[in-house]
Order: sequence, then C-alpha cells, then structure tokens
Amino acid sequence: MSDTNISALKFDHKIGVFGDYEGKQDLLKISEIKNLSIYQVAKFRKSEAQSNQIKIDGLSLPQQNPLVSANENLRILWIGPETWICISTNINLKDLISSTCSDNDFAITDLSHSRAAVEIKGAHTLDVIKKGSPLNVNENVFKESNCANTTYNGINILIDFISNNPKTIRLYALRSFGGSFYHSITDASLEFGYEGV
Repeated sequence: MSDTNISALKFDHKIGVFGDYEGKQDLLKISEIKNLSIYQVAKFRKSEAQSNQIKIDGLSLPQQNPLVSANENLRILWIGPETWICISTNINLKDLISSTCSDNDFAITDLSHSRAAVEIKGAHTLDVIKKGSPLNVNENVFKESNCANTTYNGINILIDFISNNPKTIRLYALRSFGGSFYHSITDASLEFGYEGV
C-alpha cells in the first residue's frame, strides 16, 4: 500500500481554462491547496490560561470575530469564543502550538486530512462568493485578514480572506463535501472565466 496521501480534490480539480474566458485578460485562478497542517485549538472552559497573552510563532491569538493573525508561515483564524483554527504548510505545526498551549488548558485537534481547501484569486473572487453564500462580503464589511464560517449552496465552509491585491480567498469545506463544493464554486465562476491551476 502506498504512503502517498490522496488530496481531497484529486479527482475533481481540473487544470486548464473554463467558462467565458475568451478575450479576457484577468481570469479567476482556482487551485486546490494541498499539504496543509490544520489544527483546531480550543481553550477548556475551566482553564485559567489568558489566551490574549499567548503567541504561536510570534502571532497573538485573535480575540474576536472576524479577525485573522498571520505571517508568511502561519494563519490563525478566530472561529468562536476561545476557539481558533491554525493553518500552515509547516508539518511540525502541532509541536509549535503545543510549545505555548498546554494540554491542560487547550484541546488541540488535527483537522488536516478532514478538509478540502480551494483558493480563488482575481478581481471577481468576491462575486463568486456572493453567488452561493449569505455572508456579506461587501468591501466595507469583509476585508483582508478577516475570516468567517458560512454556507455555500448549503455546504458549511470557512472563508479566509488572504489578500486584497490581488483579491485572494481560501475556502475550507469538509472533505466529504469536497467534490460537491468544488463543482459549486467552479460553476459559479464560469461566467467570469477561470483558469484551474
């Protein structure tokens, strides 16, 4: 049996150009983000640890919705009171988290292989989100370094607004919904034209 992990969208993500792409210069770029370490960190209710004093890889834990703390190696998303999602390409992310978040104070749960991750980049990125989600992603409300739990055509997702220039978001869905989610996103992108990369 092979050691190679099969990515969540291995049989769904297609490379190439699709939809109304002819004559357009600024196509959306859609990619599967693979090999991520994803951990949920939740403070125990009885813990007296001060989460606002804790840093992971130099980043503070965001203390309110919809904030994200980020550097080039790690993103920490606030997903609920005293609950965060840490996302990195660092395979030693759990050790990094455990070095500052004691097992006596925090539950640290590996979600890495339970999520499908899609990145959308381009000027019409937020228009794609508006087609399937009730979340208000207007620019005066939802900004770079914001995140939100929402639904997309009935599928629960987590949105992470990576960058405003160019507009880049990452979307995380449960792996079991990965194919349906991917097809829903790409279908919504057809009118703008997109490139699978």
